[in-house]
Formats: sequence, C-alpha cells, structure tokens
Amino acid sequence: MPRGVVTFQDDRCKGCGLCVNACPKGIVALDTRRINAKGYNPAYVTDMSQCIACGFCAMMCPDVVIAVERVAAVKA
Repeated sequence: MPRGVVTFQDDRCKGCGLCVNACPKGIVALDTRRINAKGYNPAYVTDMSQCIACGFCAMMCPDVVIAVERVAAVKA
C-alpha cells in the first residue's frame, strides 16, 4: 500500500525534471508520450504503490505544481 498520493497540475508543469532527480525511490518521470498546453512533457509517478510520501518532489518544484498527500495506514 502506498504511503502517499502525488498529484501534478499537468497544465502548469514545465518539464524541468527537478522532481525526477529529487525522488529517492526513482518513481517520478517525465511523460514523453504527452505534451501539455505549454508544450512540455509533464512529470508523473510511474508506480504510486512505491511512493513513501517524502514530499521531496513537491519541495523541488519551482512552480508548485505538485501536491503530496499522506495516506493513513490501515491496520489489519
């Protein structure tokens, strides 16, 4: 189960890649299959189940287009 959910405001992402380099799990990438309204490849999470909700990607984003929400752990 993921510890966090990461969302991107795709239309505002300029594809700088700072979030890609900041992710300790290596799960943030630039989507080379899409181009946003600004003409850039937006960032996305490749495997949300691996997210540890550290928030490094959001801290590095110069345009504040990334939001990280922690997911409460469910005890069995």
